[in-house]
Amino acid sequence: MKQLMLGNKAVARGLYEAGVLFASSYPGTPSTEVTEELARYDDVYCEWAPNEKVAMESAFGACLAGRRAFCGMKHVGLNVAADPLYTMSYTGVNAGLVVVVADDAGMHSSQNEQDSRHHAIASKVPMLEPSDSAEALAFAKLAFELSEEYDTPVLLKMCTRVSHSQSVVETSERTVPLKEYKKDIQKYVMMPGNARKRHPFVEERTRKLTEYAETSPVNRVEMGGTKLGIITSSTSYQYVKEALGDSVSVLKLGMTNPLPEKLILDFASRVEELAVVEELDPVIEDHCRKLGLKVRGKDLLPICGEFSQNMIAEAFGLKTDHGRNLEETLPMRPPVMCPGCPHRGLFYTLKKIGCTVLGDIGCYTLGAVPPLGSMEMTLCMGASVSSIHGFNKALGRESESKTVCVIGDSTFMHSGMTGLANIAYNQSHSTVIILDNSITGMTGHQQNPTTGYNIKGDPAGKIDLEALCRSMGFRRIRVIDPYDLAACEETVREELACDEPSVIISRRPCALLKYVKRRPPLKINPDKCKGCTSCMRIGCPAISMKDGKARVDATLCVGCGVCTQLCRFDAFEGMVKED
Repeated sequence: MKQLMLGNKAVARGLYEAGVLFASSYPGTPSTEVTEELARYDDVYCEWAPNEKVAMESAFGACLAGRRAFCGMKHVGLNVAADPLYTMSYTGVNAGLVVVVADDAGMHSSQNEQDSRHHAIASKVPMLEPSDSAEALAFAKLAFELSEEYDTPVLLKMCTRVSHSQSVVETSERTVPLKEYKKDIQKYVMMPGNARKRHPFVEERTRKLTEYAETSPVNRVEMGGTKLGIITSSTSYQYVKEALGDSVSVLKLGMTNPLPEKLILDFASRVEELAVVEELDPVIEDHCRKLGLKVRGKDLLPICGEFSQNMIAEAFGLKTDHGRNLEETLPMRPPVMCPGCPHRGLFYTLKKIGCTVLGDIGCYTLGAVPPLGSMEMTLCMGASVSSIHGFNKALGRESESKTVCVIGDSTFMHSGMTGLANIAYNQSHSTVIILDNSITGMTGHQQNPTTGYNIKGDPAGKIDLEALCRSMGFRRIRVIDPYDLAACEETVREELACDEPSVIISRRPCALLKYVKRRPPLKINPDKCKGCTSCMRIGCPAISMKDGKARVDATLCVGCGVCTQLCRFDAFEGMVKED
């Protein structure tokens, strides 16, 4: 049956048709929907893991047991999972194991735009790259076949545009191949003596996969004009076809590791000039140069950011203004925390006190944006907790009395616990603030180990943050409501003044959760409003100024009441107290 399907949904369908039985992932845009869509199939076990390393190791355990397995993540998540990946390349698999990684060229929702092809090359693991939804489905199925035939995990690389665009796919029936687990110490126990014997296997596998890449239909030649030949892959292929059409010949690569050699050399011999169109790093371009070919690539196209049809057309001499006017005339829309966001009150408090704030990955990273502007560092998942320890150890008590770190509940579960253990063990007097909004907010409200529900919304094990911190050796653990600005300020000041490590849990559920009761919107009494703009300091998008008076957008306001605590003239009306 033919359907219009999102790229990520198509991957999930391909995994399902291939007989996957186990899925473990950590949510990360643009990869999240693969696992969410797969969880809709009741005959597949799906879970959100605390982090990507755990997800990959769990998937490996399932494939070891003889069941086809999958784990999914975004590009920076593959860094976290690199440890098991590189050794799984040596052990190989039993049943098939497919790892979906989604890159984010242009950094729409990421802290960097690294190229995951480097992980494939370094780990010596094959990588497939679909360019549309139909290929996403087909390549997911092929990935399992390659995994089992060549005894290897397989990386399926998506990107933002392929993940979140739709095209037509054709679905088919599900088949579920099973394998028996057999004890094999030399294959699966990677102590040095066994690992040395497995390395030659990896090199021989790469040689065989290179031979496969030479003739595989995933790598195909589309001959057009022979003046210019372009080698490309993924979404860049779509840009090339739309911008240049049949005026050029194209070698479209669906397998980007290992790359073919004879196929590329043969294609190059059939065209007058050769170019490579690939987003981010010159992986294919460098491969061509190693083959002795004269090729253009990054001299024409940037190494940073996303490509577009216009960019490709102009790079190859076709001038176009299509789409430019819209980009030039629309004003910028700065990112901002949602109305009623529980993090807003805490960040306002931290700025008011004058704290140095070391931050982490999540929607609360927007605490760095004006007018709050209170977060001064964000590196990677969990880094805030580890960094505050080093920061305070380097600068001493003066720093400890004015520095805090902030981390979300899901991020804390992901990789904040080990940093907290370091603070408890090596005793910096650091103040750690866990922003517990009872969900994984930034990626679209996925459950996590602190929420008490699993990926399907069923009751699950729930980690008690207070008990966890206490078990790590923290004696000072405070819980605050970030809507109460006075209590927030008092608590933060007290914990900064104490001479021991402490944890503050700022607890209030995300205002966008369906089960969170929305209060009536507030109104401004224009007779009381003096136009002092104090209410604007929290950066709530529901509040604006017009004709010298504050105004509230009733369609946005959730009645959180934080703004009322800033107004000295009681101009906000309609506040309903919680029961």
